[in-house]
Amino acid sequence: MATTRSYWPRGSTTLAAFVIASIALLFAFAPARRAAASRQGLALSAPLPDRVPPGVVLRVGDPVTRWVFEHNGWDKKVPFRIEWAEITGGPEVTEAFHAGALDVGFGASVPPIHAIWMGIPVRIIAFREYADRVSRQAYVFGIAPKAHIRTLADLRGKRIAFSPSQVQAQVVIETLKAAGIRRDEVTLVELSSNIGGDVYTNALASGSIDAAPIRAEVVAQHYIRDFGPRGARLLKHPPFRDDGANVYVPETALADPGKAAALRVFARYWGLAQAWINDHPEELARGYFVEKRGLPIDDARVMAAYYSDVAVPRNWAGAIAYQQAAIDTLAPETKHPRFDAATLFDRRFETIAGDGASPSPGWPQGKS
Repeated sequence: MATTRSYWPRGSTTLAAFVIASIALLFAFAPARRAAASRQGLALSAPLPDRVPPGVVLRVGDPVTRWVFEHNGWDKKVPFRIEWAEITGGPEVTEAFHAGALDVGFGASVPPIHAIWMGIPVRIIAFREYADRVSRQAYVFGIAPKAHIRTLADLRGKRIAFSPSQVQAQVVIETLKAAGIRRDEVTLVELSSNIGGDVYTNALASGSIDAAPIRAEVVAQHYIRDFGPRGARLLKHPPFRDDGANVYVPETALADPGKAAALRVFARYWGLAQAWINDHPEELARGYFVEKRGLPIDDARVMAAYYSDVAVPRNWAGAIAYQQAAIDTLAPETKHPRFDAATLFDRRFETIAGDGASPSPGWPQGKS
């Protein structure tokens, strides 16, 4: 029988268990730390400090950015220390924020929203989107081999994977609305996807679900390669945006003047990292996805393409509208309150990552 391939790093099962156990130990103390931080420190309306004091540490969960930083030596140029964490998915970032174990997370539209709904105040400090937002989709629907689904209308009456804390939930709800299918006409099976996609594809292959939104690169390609002969197929979702991605942080990090100053520098380097990836997809494919993740070169190139050809806007009007659409879509479906997406964004950072993506001559070799 064909099997799907996971794109988690080697040995990640043990690492993931260690991270989860560590987070669990910190849970009991997190509320007290957040309460103490909220009573003192830098106001969210105050100008960002421009000097990083000695001894500042940022804990960052973004493995691709880590490789780019270390590959270019930027982790040695920044005036603070970075502790990198192998935490990638929205649910894991939310758990780490709750435990006070992470300062910087990376995720799509829904994870920052879900954090707010879980009572964890966060702010977005950087945003990226596909340069080609018209024809490019981040997700497609994987269809189970015996589901008898050939069009989106055929989703009616079917079992669909649904993860309320991830962007896949937005993809599902938007698709059902566009297809004229009511929520009570399908069965949403709550199932969190992992970064490798094999949770969803294994469920599809086993027939425990009929459809699931899966990433439209290696995950989708391998699903069809492995299960297409048995009747598996892919369907594109209707033309709505699923491409935005955020760097977001807990408000407690922004309340710390030293960390706030470090985040100001980090956001600019993160923007530079996006520009570097755009210009060096083959280097990312070979250096990160082949050497670090163990992917075959063809798969690595597809993954690198997923991370490249992105834009980092200096104006967040479109980003706010994108997040508002996600809030408006999911709030009634998940029984959470609607809120103003603008409150998710720390506008003090609005141009910083975009400036990094279009660096001045000599930067970052010069002053950071």
